[in-house]
Amino acid sequence: MNFKEECTENTNRKKIVLQENKMKFIFDNKNEVDVKIIKVDHCQMDEDELKCDFMAISGEFEYYIELKGQDIKHAVKQLETTIRKLSSNFRKAKKKGFVISTKSPLASTQIQKIAKRFKKEYNCIFIVKNIQWTEKI
Repeated sequence: MNFKEECTENTNRKKIVLQENKMKFIFDNKNEVDVKIIKVDHCQMDEDELKCDFMAISGEFEYYIELKGQDIKHAVKQLETTIRKLSSNFRKAKKKGFVISTKSPLASTQIQKIAKRFKKEYNCIFIVKNIQWTEKI
């Protein structure tokens, strides 16, 4: 996938923070590995498309991040659409999909079902967290 230059940042900072309103996603990059951050919403993908907020690529992993209020079901659709459009290989590439929300109205069994489907269909680990998450690279 060719990413728009104006939507892409290459960095190796020790701490990479992606933030929107109260939600925050942090990459703990203590080994200062190269990370490509793609601003998907309002940049890489068209405005009329469903999409998540950010994508990141580091090593063998693709990361898809949606910083969401409370609508987890909508966030799931946004992640799926972005994975299908931007992944190097949406069935085989190793992926992690994150929804960071103000609160999760879905029951844990619903989240477990979504996680199982994401693993099977997209080779993607699906994670829902409240307010903030730190991911070690």
